[in-house]
Amino acid sequence: MAIPVETFFLDPAAQGTLQARIQQMIAGGILSGRFRRGEKLPSTRRLALHLGISRITVTLAYTELLANDYLAAKGRSGYYVSDNAPEPPPGPTTVPRQDAVDWTRAIGQRFTGGSTPVKPQDWASFRYPFIYGQADPTLFDHANWRLCAVQALGARDFTALTTDYYDQDDPQLIEFITRHTLPRRGIVARPSEILVTLGAQNALWLTAQVLLTQRRLAAIEDPCYHALRDILMQSRCRLAPVPVDADGLPPDAIPDGTDVIFTTPSHQCPTSATMPMDRRRALLDRARALDAIIVEDDYEFEMSYLSPPSPALKSLDTDGRVIYVGSFSKSLFPGLRLGYLVGSEAFIREARALRASVLRHPPGHIQRTAAYFLSLGHYDAQIRRMARALSDRRKVLEEAIQQHGLTIAGRGTFGGSSIWMRARDGVDTGQVALDLRAKGVLIEPGAPFFAADTPPAHFYRLAYSSIPSTRIGDGVRLVAEAMR
Repeated sequence: MAIPVETFFLDPAAQGTLQARIQQMIAGGILSGRFRRGEKLPSTRRLALHLGISRITVTLAYTELLANDYLAAKGRSGYYVSDNAPEPPPGPTTVPRQDAVDWTRAIGQRFTGGSTPVKPQDWASFRYPFIYGQADPTLFDHANWRLCAVQALGARDFTALTTDYYDQDDPQLIEFITRHTLPRRGIVARPSEILVTLGAQNALWLTAQVLLTQRRLAAIEDPCYHALRDILMQSRCRLAPVPVDADGLPPDAIPDGTDVIFTTPSHQCPTSATMPMDRRRALLDRARALDAIIVEDDYEFEMSYLSPPSPALKSLDTDGRVIYVGSFSKSLFPGLRLGYLVGSEAFIREARALRASVLRHPPGHIQRTAAYFLSLGHYDAQIRRMARALSDRRKVLEEAIQQHGLTIAGRGTFGGSSIWMRARDGVDTGQVALDLRAKGVLIEPGAPFFAADTPPAHFYRLAYSSIPSTRIGDGVRLVAEAMR
């Protein structure tokens, strides 16, 4: 690997001859870890031209560094950082800097301190990862995704790869969503009513920005997806948490004056409750009476492997008041960050303009790769494979839960990828989760899902999308021992 010549600058405040300063510059780069063993340095001619100095000066500096074993010469290939060069010292190598800015005053809005928990980056190294939303590499079709990515890089798709769509999206992906994905949910939409987003969370953010102001009231489920609550708090709208029951969000409990209702009817997050049809119609009636907008996050609808999924709220909507949020990130892999919004043209027009002002559009190559993966049938095969695996894992998990005397607080009757659990009163599952990490077990404490200032601490979630069936029993045994 060659070191770019643009990374070399002579410090005007440095002392000594030009030759000595060049030596200090290169030796300092090696000692700081910026230049690594085996990396190739620019040629003496190129570095001299870049620095605006004599080539002989650079040659003499290289020769001295060669003698001190900082550099090695390889025939006519050039100069390289020597394999015997000094190792960078342990610890921080950067010079401490004291900011002259008072950031407590300079920061106008704060986005830290939200309720979204930080999941360990090394979750896959844990033996019992009952953690939600991560991809299981054994279930993903790597080979066909790679082929689709290569196809999207081909000359025929060069325009799709390189074009700045400005505020538009890949027409092939939009066509697939229009003709295949949405009809499965009973939704009929035109391309002008669809917007591709960077996952469902980005879709929720765009929606909140377009629909809400400080004067408007948003009703959310309690407990709910913690990132949604953080998004709404950042929008500074008024919040009305509505406690959910075994059937999800109760329409009669939505307060008067509500402007926007956020709900997850397919698999309520985090309880996995599925809203029955009569309640879905009642929710639409309540929204009509309030003249409110409903934002339907169709959370995990693809994971309805126990029974066919219920029709989406959007499919029952005759007023155009439901905005639909879908995502491919959960069913493919979370790093994909690809979702979509479906709504009336007037709403999509504003969401499109907002998206264009902050990120233009999701990368064209990702959109085209996903379009190929979807249209060639690989996505459907992936969903079927995941459904079989999750069904088997769920059965093993439920049996282990029953065997070890743990209590289920909520589980989706249609499927899903997690079970909502309840420990006995007085148990702090946050502390239990920390204790379990030392034993290789990851669980999700339930407190962040609740809106209260002092949320209940005895709930937790066990997900089974990222753990093989053979490890579930031992993992649940460890959880049960810790909960006691």
